Amino acid sequence: MNIKQMDAVNAYSQASKQLQQGLNGGSDGVADGLKGDSAFSALVTESLGDVKSSAQNLEVTSAKALVDQADIVDVATAVSNAEVVVETVVTVRDKVIGAYNDILKMPI
Repeated sequence: MNIKQMDAVNAYSQASKQLQQGLNGGSDGVADGLKGDSAFSALVTESLGDVKSSAQNLEVTSAKALVDQADIVDVATAVSNAEVVVETVVTVRDKVIGAYNDILKMPI
């Protein structure tokens, strides 16, 4: 393996660690709101967990492909899976925001 591949893998690993710290150590109060016992908060937490796990799977598969331990088909499959999960979460988020805006527009 040449030095440039190792540099890329190390940079990717550092970016992944920073992303993990951002997801786990968010101090903006969003994580506190997700720790409730409601079904909706459980759904949101589960969806974020799905996004996180698919992103981790994509990262691992991409790193393996860099060192010739995974096929390009595996990488493409991981990318497609991550894309579907993220698109699903974004669609649900958009629907929730739309419903919230509809509630705000209701006369009291």
